[in-house]
Amino acid sequence: MANAAVNADPGTAERPSERPSLTLTRRLRARPEKVYAAWTQAAQLVQWFGPPNMKPATLDAELDVRTGGRYRISFTGGDGEYFEAGGTYREVVPNERLVFTWAWHSTPERESLVTITLKPDSAGTLMIFHHAQFFDETARDNHQRGWSSSLDKLDAFVA
Repeated sequence: MANAAVNADPGTAERPSERPSLTLTRRLRARPEKVYAAWTQAAQLVQWFGPPNMKPATLDAELDVRTGGRYRISFTGGDGEYFEAGGTYREVVPNERLVFTWAWHSTPERESLVTITLKPDSAGTLMIFHHAQFFDETARDNHQRGWSSSLDKLDAFVA
């Protein structure tokens, strides 16, 4: 039931000021309210977020879901490496839209922007996940793999 597309910004070479982005589209078998709660309630987010090689029980999330509020998500990978990402919510429209900055603790200067749009549809929710302003194509490609894995887990969690 999951659909995914990666937009590689084909015009980037002609427009060097624009940075790579990706868009993943999913049809989830749950109403927008349930999908929104999975993104905005820490107790739910820790049940589905993160890569498949993450050490169990290492995921932690602190979410202050309001415009200007901050969040922090951390986990330990299967190889023992610690990961932490965080940012600020720029736009919060319950059950419809979340916009937040995203940066890894190891590279805070590489801040990017995530926009999640939720639309009701006949099967539940059409979720459009857009992550923009990547540092480079490698960062975009790595995030595409990570987000795809997490969104697969989200799909199973809300179903």
